[in-house]
Amino acid sequence: MNTLIDFCPEAVILGGGDYPTHPLPLKWLHSTKHIVCCDGAATNLLAKNLKPWRIVGDGDSLSPQLQEEYKDILRRNPDQETNDQTKAVQYLKEKGFCRIAIMGATGKREDHTLGNISLLLDYMRMGIETRIYTDHGAFIPCCNNQTFYCPQGSAVSIFAFGTEQLQSEGLQYPIYDFKSWWQGTLNRTLSPQFTLRAKGDYIVFINYPAAP
Repeated sequence: MNTLIDFCPEAVILGGGDYPTHPLPLKWLHSTKHIVCCDGAATNLLAKNLKPWRIVGDGDSLSPQLQEEYKDILRRNPDQETNDQTKAVQYLKEKGFCRIAIMGATGKREDHTLGNISLLLDYMRMGIETRIYTDHGAFIPCCNNQTFYCPQGSAVSIFAFGTEQLQSEGLQYPIYDFKSWWQGTLNRTLSPQFTLRAKGDYIVFINYPAAP
C-alpha cells in the first residue's frame, strides 16, 4: 500500500507551470480520459501529442488559433477573483468528479506555486479529494487525524495553518503546534506508515521513493 501511487484520479488538471517528467504523473496524463488544461497549458499538452478533454480559463494565455481550433472543448470563465486552477476544479466538481490530480501547478512562478498549493485546502473544504503532484512528490490536503503509507525513510513535510493538537507516530522528529508553517518541514518516516493527529487543516508533502 502506498499513499502516493495508489491514488486513482478520476480526472487530471494540467496547469501552466513545469510540465511533469516523473513517471507517475506522466502515466496519468497518458492514461486518464478526462484531462482539463488550464488555459495556455493546452499548448504544452498538445506539444506532447496529447489532447485535452476540456480547456478551462479566461483564454488570455491561449493563442487565437488554438481558441478557434478547440472552441468545442474550450470553457471560458472570465472570473478575475480566482485562478484558472480553481476554475478547472470547479468545472470538474460541477461535472461530478471528486478525485482529481493536479500537475503543472509548480515551477516558473514562485508566487503562482504558493497560491496553487494553498488552494488545496479550499478544494478539500469543497468536498473534493485533490492533490498536487510534482516531479518530486505530492502535496496532500488533510483534516484532523490521518494515516499515510510510504516506504520507510521517505522525506515528509507538514505545513500547518493554525492547526492545533499536532502529534505524530512513525516520524523521526516529534511534531507540535507549529507557530509558523515552515516548522514542520524536513521530517522522515521510521516505518512504512505514519499517523498524524491534529485538530484542523494542514498540508502534507511526501517525496517519491528514491530510485534504486
